[in-house]
Amino acid sequence: MTSLLIQRYGPQTVSTFDALWLCTNPRLKRFDWHLCQQLNKHIKVKFWSFHQTADESCSMQTALSLLHQYIQQQPSPIHLLGHGLSGTLGLLYSRYNPRSIRSLTLLSVGANPSVGWHAHYYKMRELLPCRREVILFQMATMLFGPMDSERTIELATLLATILDTELAPHSLIHQNALVPGGIDSPLLVCHGAHDAVVDPHTHAQWQPWLKFGDRLWSCPQGRHFFHHDHPLRTCQMILEFWQQVSSMSSIAPSSANDQLIEAMLIKEMHKSALLPGD
Repeated sequence: MTSLLIQRYGPQTVSTFDALWLCTNPRLKRFDWHLCQQLNKHIKVKFWSFHQTADESCSMQTALSLLHQYIQQQPSPIHLLGHGLSGTLGLLYSRYNPRSIRSLTLLSVGANPSVGWHAHYYKMRELLPCRREVILFQMATMLFGPMDSERTIELATLLATILDTELAPHSLIHQNALVPGGIDSPLLVCHGAHDAVVDPHTHAQWQPWLKFGDRLWSCPQGRHFFHHDHPLRTCQMILEFWQQVSSMSSIAPSSANDQLIEAMLIKEMHKSALLPGD
């Protein structure tokens, strides 16, 4: 049975919110906590967590349907955020329901959303004649960086549990393909400069899909879970992006089909430097 967990970061409980943080596995919530706390000092953020039990099949459509039911309760478009596979879920939802999304922030999601750390793990299982525990030990170092053996074993055990319980698009038998590309809503794509999964080359592959106002950002010294290690810096970048989205919304042309007026506005914004560059 699939369960939905909603948690409000902050002292007050409200029926509406401005931003929704997505998490496809509650066990990863610990890595999102610090950034959510920082963001909630400035904007109302809620936490949406999808929990898949061991006796049900992996279905991205089930998660998308539950997410849609929840978001549709909101009276206005929201900011959506997600890391890794959770970000991929947000990307798919934003494509299907663009009118519900004010902006999308992706953390550690490549231009090809199929290639996450799960895909790296299964590729290593295919190529290396090693036990699962050995490969997970290497994956923990790849994702989190060098550390003592006790901490590495702890994180490798966590990764094993996630593989067994998460809404993963891949398996040992088959790796699914997700269509690359962007979205209609404003988009911020972030990664760690030292991420071995979404490396600088993979991050740069987003360029052809970006619209005017979309942003790419690399967190210096960050790895795959850079938002956990650098929450303040990541929070600042996201808030700047949201401020930009608000500025663009306030001066957007009344008709989306009037391309001439829109082009003139973009030209004027560049001249007067109303919007910061990437």
